[in-house]
Amino acid sequence: MRIATFRSGGRRRVGSLSPDGKTIRPFDLGAAEELGALAVIERGLRADSPSLGASIPTAGLVFDAPIPRPRRNIFCVGKNYHEHAHEFAKSGFDSSAASGAVPEAPIVFTKVPECVIAPGAAIEIDPAASTAIDYEAELAIVIGKGGRGIKKVDALKHVWGCTIVNDVTARDLQAKYKQWDIGKSQDTFCPMGPVLVSADEVDIANIDVKCWVNGELRQDSNTSLLIFDIPTLIETISAGITLYPGDIIATGTPVGVGIGFNPPKYLKHGDTVKIALSGIGVLENPVRQRGVSADAKIAAEARA
Repeated sequence: MRIATFRSGGRRRVGSLSPDGKTIRPFDLGAAEELGALAVIERGLRADSPSLGASIPTAGLVFDAPIPRPRRNIFCVGKNYHEHAHEFAKSGFDSSAASGAVPEAPIVFTKVPECVIAPGAAIEIDPAASTAIDYEAELAIVIGKGGRGIKKVDALKHVWGCTIVNDVTARDLQAKYKQWDIGKSQDTFCPMGPVLVSADEVDIANIDVKCWVNGELRQDSNTSLLIFDIPTLIETISAGITLYPGDIIATGTPVGVGIGFNPPKYLKHGDTVKIALSGIGVLENPVRQRGVSADAKIAAEARA
């Protein structure tokens, strides 16, 4: 099942997409529609749910993040691909590099729920806060069955499905504070979507992860290359933290982020970041400087 959250008639709706993506069957969720796909997960609804209505065309609909506001912080994993671990360690921005480029255990941090934005929404750069904004294409899994002390052998039974996340990062803040939450949780720093795909439709251990900036392919990898696989991540986090339905775990980004280039290729006003994960879809977002419109940028370039 492929779940999408969208806007129609001035209200948020949630529905099950057809295989070709051309139509969607909205769920009847009442006030819980504001929760997006989280309401579907918490109620245990499936593709044969009697609460599904008639199909409507998707053409012209505005899609939101599948879970527009997670109930809790998003769990994220740093340095979880070997090549990325080495490129980050060499960048001079990695406060954990002293203990080795490749971590011995998962590095887990979080992003606040309020930084989630929809496909097509702008990633905002605020020069007063940061001048080193980076992109990170990632597979994110969503918990369907909660639990504590989950063992690796049982971990995948707790996964509802997956989506795409762009773990946008302020590298200068990440280095300044010697921890990652502030640099990762800036407003608009978590584009998510376009859909939430149930685990039975994809092989989460074999998903191609690609990212382009302005049409230039920057990241090209596969989740089979994760240092710590998804069962390990679930076991690690749940060892002392209870996971709940709807919790999101972003699994890490592969080599090719902006900080890995010399000089670094940071995001700037007018850029477009496009992320594609096989079996899930495409997440694309423009980059805008706060307080500056795209039209103003075009006019300035024309005068130059």
